[in-house]
Amino acid sequence: MNFPISAEPDARLRIDKWLWAARFFKTRSLAADAVAKGRVRLDGAPVKPAREVRVGDLLEIEIDRIARQVTVQGICNVRGPACVAQTLYAETAASQAQRQHELERRKTFREPAATLQGRPTKRDRRTIDKLADER
Repeated sequence: MNFPISAEPDARLRIDKWLWAARFFKTRSLAADAVAKGRVRLDGAPVKPAREVRVGDLLEIEIDRIARQVTVQGICNVRGPACVAQTLYAETAASQAQRQHELERRKTFREPAATLQGRPTKRDRRTIDKLADER
């Protein structure tokens, strides 16, 4: 199947539709929600889902608290396979390094409350109260 990718400077597409086609989000509504919540910025400024994106625009996309900076290299209004979607953007080198650093940090970091399950027992409550009284 042929996917119409346009790299012309005058080509435009809604930002939520582009994010969906570039496979940053699984559905277009998830992309629109992320844009509406301010997790997607165009040239450093928050935008609305109907804002049009063009070739050469710099996007900052935050997914799961990991920020990416990508430059738009192509416009495609249909969602294709991942190999086609990867041709629509280029991630900056600084963004790649920062993302790798964050992923490594997440591997070694342990959430303190991850081992806790449910309500504290009576013994746990006594320990918590004892520690609170010491402060």
